[in-house]
Amino acid sequence: MSDAASDETSEAVVLDVLHHGRSNGGAYSGSPLAYAVAVDDFTLYELSLREDADISIGDYVQVTPAFDAGIERGHTVGYEDLTDGARSELDYVIEELVEAHEKRFVDFFNDAQPLSLRLHQLNLLPGIGDKLRDNVLDERKRHGPFESFDDLEDRVSGLHSPKETVVERIEEELENPDDVKYRLFVRRE
Repeated sequence: MSDAASDETSEAVVLDVLHHGRSNGGAYSGSPLAYAVAVDDFTLYELSLREDADISIGDYVQVTPAFDAGIERGHTVGYEDLTDGARSELDYVIEELVEAHEKRFVDFFNDAQPLSLRLHQLNLLPGIGDKLRDNVLDERKRHGPFESFDDLEDRVSGLHSPKETVVERIEEELENPDDVKYRLFVRRE
């Protein structure tokens, strides 16, 4: 089964499908494979498919607690294990998932807390220094929670494209897991 230790149903978006298995210098070997990213925590998966599986790039498949029909088995992988095609597709899928689940990511700005006396969760986002962090915190304290990325951008002077800021952080957590001390959005392996 998968490495995920949850009984909750979790879906993933298919990033790449290798219908003939992996290529070994021109020859293909093994069963068909797919690479996918989990919708809820951005876990990356390699999935072994049945020969007759009808799974394509962009499809949503169930990965926990059991795999969808057409998937024989699967396991989590790191960013470096993805195919070039999966890596290319991952950027677009992350952006789509952040857009589709906007409330979840806006709530991060509403709920972010200090990690220590010197470090706040908001400071972990690219481009957010102490001054911009203080602007976000002041605005949320004075006028209540943010409703959307547009609301955030309108109310916080200097905060440009908060959606892109979140996307960049997710990509950083996936691509450089050893360099990231605190994970905000990606499940720790």
